[in-house]
Amino acid sequence: MTAEWYTRGMRVEPFSVDSYIHAVKRGARGLPITGDEADKNRFLHLLFYMNDEFLDENWHTAPHRGAFFRPESWPERVPIVHIVAYTLMSNHVHLLLKEIREGGISAFMQKVGQSMTNHFNLKYDQHGSLFQGSYRARTVQSDKYLRYVSAYIMVKNVFELYPKGGLKGAIAHFKDAWEWAIGYPFSSLGEYAGTRPVAILEKSEMTNTFSNMREFKDFARDVIKGGNWLQTEFE
Repeated sequence: MTAEWYTRGMRVEPFSVDSYIHAVKRGARGLPITGDEADKNRFLHLLFYMNDEFLDENWHTAPHRGAFFRPESWPERVPIVHIVAYTLMSNHVHLLLKEIREGGISAFMQKVGQSMTNHFNLKYDQHGSLFQGSYRARTVQSDKYLRYVSAYIMVKNVFELYPKGGLKGAIAHFKDAWEWAIGYPFSSLGEYAGTRPVAILEKSEMTNTFSNMREFKDFARDVIKGGNWLQTEFE
């Protein structure tokens, strides 16, 4: 079984408040969902600004005053989901989310997808949906599943982008690849590692699965080098 089969075989499974969900949203016809570095940075800000009961139509001007800046005139931030992990790829995005209020994940995914589509169409003179239908998701059924999917999202997917041979190169040179992955700005691994301020993630969720970064690193190395973790956990 391949990772591609796993994500393409996903559907939105039933879930309720306090459920953890691995959500994937793919570009239409497998096409890229961002056009340049500015689009990628905008995606990070979307994760922050769309995860709020309050939405100012001019939210996109706030980041120009500082990363994840929140004007004092806005009401107190009230998240609609907990973002536990994320990784942006060229033509899809992986998110590990916790439902903290009924309908929160659905509303969040709709807001993010619509904003990205509107922005992409306006900027690149395109039409139609940027994405291949709605998002797909699997409900995390156990603590063990949660550990594996955390490594899948933040390590396995980022390792595929490793400039020295992709996933195979990363496995062969794990130490170097790990340091490179921590510096990849469009994944939550850097927030977990402490190399970037925690802005997007829910801090209370960060130690629920792994007690420290060393434990997570050792776990990720073992399952990725083992090579058979998708067959055992994601069928």
